[in-house]
Amino acid sequence: MHQGDQPEGGEKGVYHINAVDEVTQWEVAGATPRISEAYLEPLLEQMMRQFPFRILGFYTDNGSEFINRVVAQLLEKLRIEQTKSRPRQSGDNGLVETKNGAIIRKHIGYGYIDAKHADQINSFYQEHMNPYLNYHRPCAQADVKIDDKGRKRVSYTRYQTPLETLSLLDKPAQYLRDGLSINALKRVAAAINDTDAARRMQQAKAKLFERMRLDRIGPREPSKWRFMESPENDGAVFRPSHKPCILPFGSRCCGQACSVAHPAGRR
Repeated sequence: MHQGDQPEGGEKGVYHINAVDEVTQWEVAGATPRISEAYLEPLLEQMMRQFPFRILGFYTDNGSEFINRVVAQLLEKLRIEQTKSRPRQSGDNGLVETKNGAIIRKHIGYGYIDAKHADQINSFYQEHMNPYLNYHRPCAQADVKIDDKGRKRVSYTRYQTPLETLSLLDKPAQYLRDGLSINALKRVAAAINDTDAARRMQQAKAKLFERMRLDRIGPREPSKWRFMESPENDGAVFRPSHKPCILPFGSRCCGQACSVAHPAGRR
């Protein structure tokens, strides 16, 4: 998913890669400055390692960033079957498309972000966003029933985290990667409650955007503001119960009640 173009033309923004398991909704997001094969191969390897279970299938859109020899060799090495969606049929990959809006666009936004920030965004995903999504954020799980006429009826009555969905599968240990266990994953989730996990993620996101802002415009200049003092003392009225009037040098008072000494009858 593309994070916009540079204003007035120019460089492309950062690209987000979002992978979602269709059974548990376990989600792993990543970021890259380019979507060429050289950039995508190490990113995909890193993202696949963040899934706690073995991956059997890799379903993508039909873009050349995924349909190429490098990705095919990577998937073949991991014994993962690759399939692709049809052109101009976004519903073929509907789960990922909804996650793009509900997760990536909600937290990162729609505006342009320079591609040079891809590593910072990717670190934020790996250290904060992805753990929060999979261990602490509930997802609506679909229940599919077939009615008397053979039509599928989908209802969303179960809300649980991807880890909870994984643990409720029949013998979930059989799906996990070597060296992992359900109890180990539950200990990771229990290390912090859901509210604190969300708070930490939001704090990390705020720091990320602040670093990107400072990189774009530079640090703020030292403040030129001071408390204004009245040049006249005769008949001054001091109002200590209000906040001071803060103005640049040489400016008049704001005209509001403040703790600056004002001549009587005039502010």
